[in-house]
Amino acid sequence: MHPVGTLGSVTATEPDWDTSTGRTPGPAMRLLNAVVPGVRRVRAQVDRYAAAWRDHNARAVREPRRRWVVLGDSMSQGVGASAHDAGWVGQLDQRLRADGHDLAVLNLSATGARTRDVLDRQLPVLESLPTQPDGTPAALVTVLVGSNDLFGGREARAALPSAMAELVDRLPAGSLVPTLPQPSAAADLANEHVVRAAARGRVVLVDLRETGPTSWRGRLAPDFFHPNDLGYAAMADALEPGVRAVLRAGQRG
Repeated sequence: MHPVGTLGSVTATEPDWDTSTGRTPGPAMRLLNAVVPGVRRVRAQVDRYAAAWRDHNARAVREPRRRWVVLGDSMSQGVGASAHDAGWVGQLDQRLRADGHDLAVLNLSATGARTRDVLDRQLPVLESLPTQPDGTPAALVTVLVGSNDLFGGREARAALPSAMAELVDRLPAGSLVPTLPQPSAAADLANEHVVRAAARGRVVLVDLRETGPTSWRGRLAPDFFHPNDLGYAAMADALEPGVRAVLRAGQRG
């Protein structure tokens, strides 16, 4: 870390923006990457988009604006979209700017991240940020994670509910946390922790089981897993009301 100036009365130092998981693709992904051109094309975006967000973060952390800190996995990296900032984060940021919400986006997400990676690698970076004038690290914190836990094998699925319980307890109060829409017992258990945390006012809930896209037809990237620009626009539609609610609450506070 090295000094980058001050924000308010707090001396800022630049965090290590590399929150990659360190895991290599599993056998199934390696096979798909070898035989399916669409998977190779999308996988080729991963390093480029991560580098683009790291460069963006290094600039944005110096800006004296309210922050939006993004936690999560490849969905928040924008993998599958036509550019790193054409995912749901970039599209929603453009909508917010049009309404006068000029936020400095710090995207700490990482492709392949599981919930434990958010706890161990991304949250510490958030916690290291210099505080804003109101004493908080960010005006808005969003986290979209859990899908890689569900597809990571039996051990990863079994660990998901307890990791999600820890996550909603450690996030800054008022963070926005969507539910996992997948029909899975592990997802249901993880979602229960999010719902209970929202009920006690700990986090802001977006229930993607009800508000998420009902169809992905025409909205998937060539790997048929990640969204394309249209798919990310649908995700932005689902998350936008909750994001705006958090921002309104912050303005009232």
